Amino acid sequence: MLRNIGGYFGAVVTAYILAAIASTQAVLAELSEMGVTIDVGTRFEAIGHDLLGLVTIYLPIIAIAFIIAWPVTALIVKWLPRTRTIAYVLAGFAAIIAAHLILRQLLDITGIAAARTTFGLIVQGLAGAAGGLIFVRLVPTRD
Repeated sequence: MLRNIGGYFGAVVTAYILAAIASTQAVLAELSEMGVTIDVGTRFEAIGHDLLGLVTIYLPIIAIAFIIAWPVTALIVKWLPRTRTIAYVLAGFAAIIAAHLILRQLLDITGIAAARTTFGLIVQGLAGAAGGLIFVRLVPTRD
């Protein structure tokens, strides 16, 4: 049980950090396209700012998405145990994509600017996939 909780938190934190960094870089890329010069120091400062700034908004969204996705995935893996790794990776990907799409449909908002484009949405999903992989690595199978 404690490993499941630790794995859950590890997955959430991993996905959050990667998603926030990707979001920051997407916004900075848009600024660069407008002609704004952004040095490496500014990039790291922006990452730090966003990691702290998004913690009250985006971290809970990821946490909720995973708390819904993991039990569903556990049921699938119970019946198809060989799919454990790919199942959690895909669940993490799908959970983040679904969270963004649900927010967009229900509230007409895109909470993370990077998720406004298809590419940005996929990158956010990949952060969720990384969270799924971390969950699998932190929570061993029951033999």
